[in-house]
Amino acid sequence: DGLGARALELAILTACRSGEVRGATWAEFDEKAGVWTIPADRMKADKEHRVPLSPAALELLKALPRIAGTDLVFPSTKNTQLSDMTLSAAIRRMDEASTKDDCNGWKDSTGKVITAHGFRSTFRDWAGETTTYPREVIEHALAHQLKDKAEAAYARGTLFEKRRQLMVDWAKYCGNPAMVAEVKPINSKDAA
Repeated sequence: DGLGARALELAILTACRSGEVRGATWAEFDEKAGVWTIPADRMKADKEHRVPLSPAALELLKALPRIAGTDLVFPSTKNTQLSDMTLSAAIRRMDEASTKDDCNGWKDSTGKVITAHGFRSTFRDWAGETTTYPREVIEHALAHQLKDKAEAAYARGTLFEKRRQLMVDWAKYCGNPAMVAEVKPINSKDAA
């Protein structure tokens, strides 16, 4: 519960950095068009970033309260930006409320504790390893700059519509947790 958990949810659904989410204002969102435009001064690369919003992200936004006295989407109790530890605290609370069987202590497959920023890495791994989306679409979704200067000079588009479908697929993936099953050998006495 709480705005910190909802901020974490939006960060996951959009693959955005936690600071971008924590500083989000209502004026940045065009819910009708399904677009979140993050101004350049709030982006790591100092370049405006348009984020396509999946139906799940739009549903989340519509369910949020508008707090009087601030345009922040996720204000603190003092109507200022949430602290950088708020999303980490939400993850910790989920870990404390979980059991070993349901989320493996909020650790990734290598045993590392999951962080808010780690969900961006999870998105990158999922998109690169389990989908057929081109690398350029995935990197644009993460607002990464191309390292090859010659390639960057020619890449003027944002692949926005392809990114929109990528984010829809990501939201569907996030909304369908993996089923845990016990596999028994066919010749086992327990198999019946």
